[in-house]
Amino acid sequence: MDFSPMTEALASKSFEKIADICDNLMLQAAAEGIAFQGEWPFAVHLLGHIYVDDINSARFLWKSIPLAIKESQPEVVAAWKIGQKLWVRDYAGVHEALRGFDWSQEAQLLVSAFTELYGKRMFELLVSAYSTISIQDTALFLGMSEEDATNYVLQQGWAVDPASRMLTVKKLPVVTEQRLDPSKLQRLTEYVFHLEH
Repeated sequence: MDFSPMTEALASKSFEKIADICDNLMLQAAAEGIAFQGEWPFAVHLLGHIYVDDINSARFLWKSIPLAIKESQPEVVAAWKIGQKLWVRDYAGVHEALRGFDWSQEAQLLVSAFTELYGKRMFELLVSAYSTISIQDTALFLGMSEEDATNYVLQQGWAVDPASRMLTVKKLPVVTEQRLDPSKLQRLTEYVFHLEH
């Protein structure tokens, strides 16, 4: 089976495309009647769905994986463990699952990128959901030690109260992007033209 589109996407760090590429390759193989399950990169496929935050698709893929493959490929089980932690919103458990396995080279690229992306998502969640939060909880959400988490958020402009071990969240300014729709511009032009004539 030709996995070159997937390997090219991994090489070019187009991780958001991995799940779609794998889904299409799987459909193509099934349509052609090719027995693909023995050589299929299930771990990368699962991680591709997890990367784009499509836990439902990852769950259905997990259910379709034959038991023999689940038993013989521990990396597939480790990838699904990340999905399970995301499913139940065990934020600290996600970080543990990401660090708790010795990933293959292909999967490591995706895991590293997801780790960074997930850290950013968790930080954005903290900013939007909290005005104050304990250092301990922040460390759990960010998957860092308390000291590293404190240093990280201080660099982002947060304030720390050493007596209560609480952090004050610095809210990011809300940036609203206005998109100029050509039809709106046309209507405005016609309106101004009408007023002038």
